[in-house]
Amino acid sequence: MALIKTLVCLANSRKLSGRCMAGMVGDYPGEWVRPVSARQNGEVAAREMQCEDGTEPNVLDIVSVPLLRPQSHDFQSENWLLDPGYRWKKTDKVGWRELLSLEQYPNTLWINGPSSYHGANDRIPIEEAITLPDSLKLIRVTGMALHVHAFRAPSGDQKRVLRARFSYNGHEHILRVTDPKYELQYLGKPEGLYELDESFLTVSLGEPFDGHVYKLVAAIIERAKIQTGSRR
Repeated sequence: MALIKTLVCLANSRKLSGRCMAGMVGDYPGEWVRPVSARQNGEVAAREMQCEDGTEPNVLDIVSVPLLRPQSHDFQSENWLLDPGYRWKKTDKVGWRELLSLEQYPNTLWINGPSSYHGANDRIPIEEAITLPDSLKLIRVTGMALHVHAFRAPSGDQKRVLRARFSYNGHEHILRVTDPKYELQYLGKPEGLYELDESFLTVSLGEPFDGHVYKLVAAIIERAKIQTGSRR
């Protein structure tokens, strides 16, 4: 029988051919849940996260999610196996005030130091990552920049990517953005830096790749957009 958990959706990012949704249990700030499928990498298909109204969850939606059991995997301690036999249900939506009550204050975003060629403090060696107790953080930044740029992929093709540049507790970070709405909005723009004001960021540790685990910005929540009432 499915166990229903009511979550504040704080990420609905892309992952392989599916999605990665994560949220906090509304009554227990700091308790994260990442619904995962039974697939090898846990990505969730669109049909598996479809709500009763025919849509998928948006960031800031309050969603009731049917789950089967905890499915912790190394540092991804927040994983729960979803029950694909039931639809999810949107019940409400939160605003900036509620986000402030969910804000987390880690001293660092896990381990700082290792950086990729285009990033800064953006990756952790696998042997260190597997010792970490969690893989999701909700932090607030007073300002940040989004960087649209092209790089040469291992295949030799030129690829455009979006990275977030921000400072947290005195450490500079340049992390890949996997929020699909911001990718859609910015990857069509000319290469360059685009400044944003105060925002919440959902930062996640992704799947191991080439000996490292990468820090990703899975969701960007701009205060200005919430204040003006526009939907993400």
